[in-house]
Amino acid sequence: MSRGVMQPSQQKLAEKFTILNDRGIGMLTRVYNIKKQGQVWKACGDPKAKPSYLVDKNLESVVKFIVRKFPAIETRNNNQQLAQLQKEKSEILKNLSLYYFTFVDVMEFKDNVSELLNTIDACQVFFDVTVNFDLTKNYLDLVVTYTTLMMLLSRIEERKAIIGLYNYAHEMTHGASDREYPRLGQMIVDYENPLKKMMEEFVPHGKSLSDALISLQMVYPRRNLSADQWRNAQLLSLISAPSTMLNPAQSDTMPCEYLSLDCMEKWIVFGFVLCHAVLNTDPAALSLWKLALQSSTCLCLFRDEVFHIHKSCEDLFVNIRGIIPKSSVPSYNKRLNDIKECKEQALSQAGSMHRERRKYLRSALKELATVLSDQPGLLGPKALFVFMALSFARDEIIWLLRHADNIQKKSTDDFIDKHVAELIFYMEELRAHIRKYGPVMQRYYVQYLSGFDAVILNELVQNLSVCPEDESIIMSSFVNTMTSLSVKQVEDGDVFDFRGMRLDWFRLQAYTSVSKASLGIADHRELGKMMNTITFHTKMVDSLVEMLAETSDISIFCFYSRAFEKMFQQCLELPSQSRHSISFPLLCTHFMSCTHELCPEERHHIGDRSLSLCNMFLDEMAKQARNLITDICTEQCMLSDQLLPKHCAKTISQAVNKKSKKLTGKKGEPEREKPGVESMRKNRLLVTNLDKLHTALSELCFSINYVPNIVVWEHTFTPREYLTSHLEIRFTKSIVGMTMYNQATQEIAKPSELLTSVRSYMTVLQSIENYVQIDITRVFNNVLLQQTQHLDSHGEPTITSLYTNWYLETLLRQVSNGHIAYFPAMKAFVNLPTENELTFNAEEYSDISEMRSLSELLGPYGMKFLSESLMWHISSQVAELKKLVVDNMEVLNQMRTSFDKPEQMAALFKKLSSVDSVLKRMTIIGVILSFRSLAQEALRDVLSFHIPFLVSSVEDFKDHIPRETDMKVAMNVYELSSAAGLPCEIDPALVVALSSQKSENISPEEEYKIACLLMVFVAVSMPTLASNVMSQYSPAIEGHCNNIHCLAKAVNQIAAALFTIHKGSIEDRLKEFLALASSSLLKIGQETDKMTTRNRESVYLLLDMIVQESPFLTMDLLESCFPYVLLRNAYHAVYKQSISSSA
Repeated sequence: MSRGVMQPSQQKLAEKFTILNDRGIGMLTRVYNIKKQGQVWKACGDPKAKPSYLVDKNLESVVKFIVRKFPAIETRNNNQQLAQLQKEKSEILKNLSLYYFTFVDVMEFKDNVSELLNTIDACQVFFDVTVNFDLTKNYLDLVVTYTTLMMLLSRIEERKAIIGLYNYAHEMTHGASDREYPRLGQMIVDYENPLKKMMEEFVPHGKSLSDALISLQMVYPRRNLSADQWRNAQLLSLISAPSTMLNPAQSDTMPCEYLSLDCMEKWIVFGFVLCHAVLNTDPAALSLWKLALQSSTCLCLFRDEVFHIHKSCEDLFVNIRGIIPKSSVPSYNKRLNDIKECKEQALSQAGSMHRERRKYLRSALKELATVLSDQPGLLGPKALFVFMALSFARDEIIWLLRHADNIQKKSTDDFIDKHVAELIFYMEELRAHIRKYGPVMQRYYVQYLSGFDAVILNELVQNLSVCPEDESIIMSSFVNTMTSLSVKQVEDGDVFDFRGMRLDWFRLQAYTSVSKASLGIADHRELGKMMNTITFHTKMVDSLVEMLAETSDISIFCFYSRAFEKMFQQCLELPSQSRHSISFPLLCTHFMSCTHELCPEERHHIGDRSLSLCNMFLDEMAKQARNLITDICTEQCMLSDQLLPKHCAKTISQAVNKKSKKLTGKKGEPEREKPGVESMRKNRLLVTNLDKLHTALSELCFSINYVPNIVVWEHTFTPREYLTSHLEIRFTKSIVGMTMYNQATQEIAKPSELLTSVRSYMTVLQSIENYVQIDITRVFNNVLLQQTQHLDSHGEPTITSLYTNWYLETLLRQVSNGHIAYFPAMKAFVNLPTENELTFNAEEYSDISEMRSLSELLGPYGMKFLSESLMWHISSQVAELKKLVVDNMEVLNQMRTSFDKPEQMAALFKKLSSVDSVLKRMTIIGVILSFRSLAQEALRDVLSFHIPFLVSSVEDFKDHIPRETDMKVAMNVYELSSAAGLPCEIDPALVVALSSQKSENISPEEEYKIACLLMVFVAVSMPTLASNVMSQYSPAIEGHCNNIHCLAKAVNQIAAALFTIHKGSIEDRLKEFLALASSSLLKIGQETDKMTTRNRESVYLLLDMIVQESPFLTMDLLESCFPYVLLRNAYHAVYKQSISSSA
């Protein structure tokens, strides 16, 4: 070899290592994806997933033929068999080119690696991981990457079919094989058993490889200690020696301290398999190899592809024993025995050893994270400890993940760790500290580099006996770069970049590690160790993110989805671990770091997987929290229910019986527990179900509240929003569920009881703000406002629609049927004694307290919807009344003008039809309006309590409308007043409801006339009420049992609404009504038939009620139509009658 070739600076070893290692990872990614795609083709029977030529029955024989003959090409003798390929050749070339050229790239990579390895042997490069760390690490990484790539390639079952098909298609298209095919085909055949082939290939490289591996004897055993040894050494503890807490963590082998154990084991196992001869000659090599074999049963090839160490090594050594000289056989027999012993030890002890390590690391990382969160300044001197802790924890987690998926022993206890989430959580906490306090670390290490490292390095350079020019220039640039650093650069936010300096050091390692270097690094170990330390310090300034990826990237979870989800479920099921469940969504942020630019097509697949997993984890956490909150709410609702007035009757009864010294019904009946006994505890150890729920909730909420946002693949997730969303949905369902509405039996919860439950629920939800920073008021606003509408945002019925429906279809329908009466004295609807008892007590749903509760629940919007629904029923009744008026129009016209002619009126009255129907429908309208007035009064009371100043302003506004105000303006004011629950002279809701009725082919004048005649019809029909036995007035209830007292409200409200719509005079029309009504009622005073006049006095009182109710009529006006003495006598008679009947 010429001298020029031997020049180390011309070999560019550093550059080649950097490029080939990166290229190797890229090639592994591509080959891995091809293999996984083949598994997908095999697993799913979907023809679309697999290229047609690999599933086509016609091509099946062709593919088998190609694979059988591979790599030979026979096109002449098999024209018929290969004829099918002619049709598919263009498709095959198009679809298989990516796979084919990936295999070509692998071959080129292999050629480049082989060339570099030969160059290294020729240069006799010195390797020692403790001195020229970067060179040795890159060398060993390249060997392992090359080995794993060839092993992964051999695992692609379709490789021969793909390469063969592509080449045949190429030959048919272009008339010749692809130029790379002969070499590629031979490589595929040669590497059928990759390790066997590579063992032969690495014979000339054995010296360099074994030297590099044996340099691990000071590093690997120190990293592979038991948990007890760690504990005795107080590993990673900052507080074990308080006096040295501020001292910088130092080591002669800084980069080796956080070097991955998993990485070293791969180096050792694969390295010594490739240069196996050294195991028989060097005890240090054998010791390293056996230690690695005892630690694991399988190694990670790439992602979730594993290498079963003992079985594979055993097979290889058995094969070697068959081809080596007989003199070497005993040595390999020993190695086979060593493998068996190590396998037994790995199966029996490795699981428990790693379990204890994880246990120790949990406490060590917790201590580290706690101390650093309190004193972040320690991140400067103790940065090495943090990265060591991250690396150690990452190794243990990956070991568990890999072995749990490839268990080789019956007992699986060592591979199930329900506390692994805690370890991941503390890793994420340390990562967060480093990201947050990066500037603190920069300040520290900038000063360290310029004030200490530069001085020491300068001294070392000055003391070098020989220093060639090139090396001298590089060394001087190191010193100058570090000396020029200052804290001001950190304060000014300058961007640091020491990549060039680190690459120069890598180059320098290559220059000084060749055999004939003027400045040999083997003779200047102190220089190598110092530069390794400086490299670490520069990374603390400009490469913290890369350091985090190097030491704590756990993106491998992306390829163990099932195990990942199982760990998450175990974490949620264990209350003590649920506080660490956030570590699983945080892990999804790692996934994109496992992608490579040589395989861009997998970015979307991995990105989508990270998004779906993160979304699923956060959703499950929110659901779990929601379920706990729901259970707490249920408990609190039960406790609140105990305080309801209905439960105190028994307690009062017992107290009364005790006082009167009467015995209770049952002998020795136990006293009922009073509300509040659950809070009385005999000792602190007594834990109730509610305590357990609160503890579990606080743990889970800690996790949800841990980070405000999680960014995964440029998507931002907000854990708290998941909880808010679930709480809204559950709160909505719970409110509707607590109404206990049963459509079949028409049962529903009392508004007051529902309100109590809702308030209990809200109290619990408000307490959630103590655990999580969420705006619970927003939840209340969203949910409760939706409940005031007819349907919620999901189109489901709300409490507004349920209660509106119940009051209209159940309570008011029973009033119409005569089973319930409105008692003005009680301001409630009350059940009447009937044959068929009702399933509910109307008073318990309609008294003032229940209506106030209803108003609290539904709010002004809900009460407005209730009013509109009531008005719709009224408008349908008015429509029917108008039809009856039209049927009797002629008679009513005559009666309107003949009210002062008794005989004529009597004759005309007999001609009227549907008199009872008119009165019944008007009574129904009156009942509905009475219910509405109760609802409005309750709403006014509620609003006056909540917004007194606003209500008083609206009231003042309404009371001071000038009489001459335009009706449209007045109606707007009335609408505002009505929404606040204030009574109005003209009901705006009724006006709107009646205005919407449009009669075809009827002119406005005709409509007005019908309205006038309707009032006439009601007025002249009133005397018939006297004959009804139920029309008797009851002073106790201040009304009639058949609800005819509600006519007063109906007459006034309907008249006001109709004549507002038709722009008539309300006062004139009501005066006319009063005249007709009084005239008709006066006539029954002259009747002699007792049956006809039995409740005459009770009916007389209706006139007084109508006037009292009306804002447009006065008592003076009534006096002019109907003598007051008759009213006085009527009141006297009904009161006298009620006293005698009660007696």
